[in-house]
Amino acid sequence: MIKKLALLLGPILFLVVYNLPFTLLSIEADKVIAIALWMIVWWITETVSISITSLIPLCFFPLVGIMDIKTVAASYGSPIVFLFFGGFVMALALEKVNLHKRIALNIVKLTGTTPDKVILGFMIATAFLSMWISNTATTVVMLPIGLSVIELLKNDKDGFTKGDQNFALALMLGIAFSANVGGISTIIGTPPNTVLVGFMEQQYNVDISFLKWMLMGVPFSIIMIIVIYFVLVKWIYPNGLSSDSGSDRIITKQLNKLGVMSSLEKRVTIIFSLAIILWILRSQINVWLPSLKLSDTGISLLAAFSLFTIPMKLSKSQFILEWNDTVKLPWGILILFGGGLALASGFADAGIIDYIGQTVSAGSINNVLVIGIILIAVMLFMTELMSNVALVAIFAPMIAGVAIGLDQEILHLLIPIAMASSCAFMLPMATPPNAIVFASGYIKVNEMARAGLILNLISILLIILFMKFIIPMIF
Repeated sequence: MIKKLALLLGPILFLVVYNLPFTLLSIEADKVIAIALWMIVWWITETVSISITSLIPLCFFPLVGIMDIKTVAASYGSPIVFLFFGGFVMALALEKVNLHKRIALNIVKLTGTTPDKVILGFMIATAFLSMWISNTATTVVMLPIGLSVIELLKNDKDGFTKGDQNFALALMLGIAFSANVGGISTIIGTPPNTVLVGFMEQQYNVDISFLKWMLMGVPFSIIMIIVIYFVLVKWIYPNGLSSDSGSDRIITKQLNKLGVMSSLEKRVTIIFSLAIILWILRSQINVWLPSLKLSDTGISLLAAFSLFTIPMKLSKSQFILEWNDTVKLPWGILILFGGGLALASGFADAGIIDYIGQTVSAGSINNVLVIGIILIAVMLFMTELMSNVALVAIFAPMIAGVAIGLDQEILHLLIPIAMASSCAFMLPMATPPNAIVFASGYIKVNEMARAGLILNLISILLIILFMKFIIPMIF
């Protein structure tokens, strides 16, 4: 019923605001506000796909005279969209050759075979994979391996004890929560990061390098993984199991099933590793060889191009990736990026961002820390119920206006907001990893909410500390 009402409410709000007999801000700004309200209603309720909602600017900005179609379409072809496209293609290659599974299993094997170390190993492996491939795909890879370990405990001679149940609970939640925070580490790790980077590049000509983001994102993710581990394993759901859980046998069996590393896996590993090295060393390489003019997007596309053109079997004209493989590529997310950037352009061109800045600067609350805490908390708890990508697309222009009004560096407010959007731990519907592990049957909503609420509050505190001390040092 809500979705049916929202389907009508979105365009009705657009028509009402568009045809008001008076102006709210200005004629141009009111047009943008009208379309923004339509998009927000549909994004919040997901009455239609959030990707389809993201096409509204492309369809209606030219019709109502906000900007011509050539200008709007430029947002959908932003370099940041292609940066993420390249990242998606690399993730496809990792999945196609099962390299992501090999990486995960080896990390789990390295951490040890006691029950607590097994959980830690799964968490580290999940977080690492989530830096480079979608958190959904990462969770789908890790879940069946984790379930195999749990099945072993269920079928042992003492049955499925309370300790076994706590182990299963901590393992499932650990996988989901690690997938969520692992993506914060890199620009391509999770869509909200990319929306933010694209917004800053398009609206303020600010280039956020891969290395700079990692200098902030990797330490945050490491700290959160440690926090999640201690909250789940040592505090809320301790298992007290002996060291012989049989997990080492399962991991070894899974690795043996993969066999020796194939030449195809080696080629993907080389391309993947080179892309990461180039992303990290890009600034220095551009100093040494200024004629190259390397960009993060260029590196991403070079890696993707290589995967489609380096032959797997030259005699048979087979390549690592074929175009048919891109059927699995989440094209809708790329459209969503474009829609978010187009909406942000509309806000900027119509003067709405400046108006928000002027309103904030004239307001009674001008304490940056207080406003930052409020915004972080609002974003984090809203993303428990809404798409975090849509939320960042909606909030980015507004928060930029707030930062301008407070005479603050825009990134010092925007980055914490983007980080908060990936820290939803309470509810199954908050993120795909939460939903996937909830479907395993080993978790109840109240069990996820109990751990999630504590982690939500800790993550708010940690983000505030990063906002105050770390982010200003890097950006």
